[in-house]
Amino acid sequence: MADAADRRDFDPATATIAIVTFNRSHLLARLLTSLTRMDPQPGHVVVIDNASTDDTTEVVESFRERLTAELVYRRLDTNTGGSGGFSEGMRVAYELGSEWIWLMDDDVEVIPDGLAKMGRWAPRFQSIQGRRYDYDGSEFYWQYRIAERMGIPIPFAPAGFDESGFKPMNSGCFEGMFIHRDIVRQIGLPDPRFFIYWDDQLYGWLASRRTTSVIVDEFVLRRTREIKQWDMGVRHMNASSNAYRYYIMRNRSIIKQYYRSLGVYNPVLFGLGTALTFAKELIRLLFVERTVRGTSNLFRGLRDGRAIARDRSWRPMPALD
Repeated sequence: MADAADRRDFDPATATIAIVTFNRSHLLARLLTSLTRMDPQPGHVVVIDNASTDDTTEVVESFRERLTAELVYRRLDTNTGGSGGFSEGMRVAYELGSEWIWLMDDDVEVIPDGLAKMGRWAPRFQSIQGRRYDYDGSEFYWQYRIAERMGIPIPFAPAGFDESGFKPMNSGCFEGMFIHRDIVRQIGLPDPRFFIYWDDQLYGWLASRRTTSVIVDEFVLRRTREIKQWDMGVRHMNASSNAYRYYIMRNRSIIKQYYRSLGVYNPVLFGLGTALTFAKELIRLLFVERTVRGTSNLFRGLRDGRAIARDRSWRPMPALD
């Protein structure tokens, strides 16, 4: 872990927290309240509103005088999904000159010393993921490694930490990704074409190709929304939705295009990853949601993904050089 001298090298004022929200003003209010208790405070808080129809605007404005950080609010004209929201949040934070960008959804709250904990690692790494408490206060396990050629998470990567306090990762999660502007400059903004799902895993993988990405043994966030789960003992499987099922399968083709462009695409292994993803979603339907309805969205996602995979004009997100 970084020593006391190293910690002085991190200036919290150079960090921006970028939040994406959509029609969950009650959760957003809880998150913003947690930011008022933070010590230290970031330089900016950016809120990207995906065209909410509730009282999100009023809630955000009510915190403008309560936050020490400068509050920047952007209400989009249409709902661009989490992917579009995080892409815009990253763009705004980058253009503000932020050295560090901390991404999060609206259904978490920040531990008061969360930024200080992340800052302890900032002198050593440029792509950092902290840990999170689940809704019930338990320690949430996040699948921080992927089987690269298959493009899927490794569900049983070791959960424990050694005395170093960190583990290398090759994935990412926008619920707490802490990333330096130099890496954003090199890999570009998150890809809004995903709409939802796989966007953060792919972005974290891109970052890990440019720098040593790590997950650190620091609890910095707490989930504030309960999600139906299947308890598998050491792991949980969350409930999903028809929209998620569709994009889970459709967006495999966007990952395929990235893999092709970077020369790592293996059709056999990637096809196996797609088959395992499909099987996992069937298990989710049966054991978490206890239904077989929804499988049509998986097939529809596969079908629509073929057009993406065949698009010869497709290009990855450009660098910000």
